Amino acid sequence: MDLVLLKAVEKVGAEGEVVRVAPGFARNYLIPAGLAAPATPERLKTIEALKRQRAQQAERDKAQAQALKQRLESRSVTVKLALGEGQQPFGSVTTHDLVEALKQDGLAIEKHAVQLAQPIKALGVYEIPVRLHPAVTAALKVWVVKQ
Repeated sequence: MDLVLLKAVEKVGAEGEVVRVAPGFARNYLIPAGLAAPATPERLKTIEALKRQRAQQAERDKAQAQALKQRLESRSVTVKLALGEGQQPFGSVTTHDLVEALKQDGLAIEKHAVQLAQPIKALGVYEIPVRLHPAVTAALKVWVVKQ
């Protein structure tokens, strides 16, 4: 029996895929669970239109990420780090600090996008990768200065 998967099903196929399965599996599990529907010509057209819309949306998202990458790479962010006795750092610069600095600069970046491996505990200039899209990663220049 030919079905169009409405959701991804493990070991069967991805969403929007046309698959051939046993009639009992389709009738007893896939269709009642809302995971698949019979592959009719109208449904196939609808699925193709949905795929085109998703592809266009993915291209728009990637273009927006590329524009944001250019904005990020054309700037640098300055973050202050408190120093204690003997110029030892008191605290560290974390992902949260970087996101707040970007927010003050007018750029709204999500916390999980900043790929900071470990908190920064020394003064200096750092290049921090920021993942804006699965295919777009920007290098953010961060200046850590004395408070």
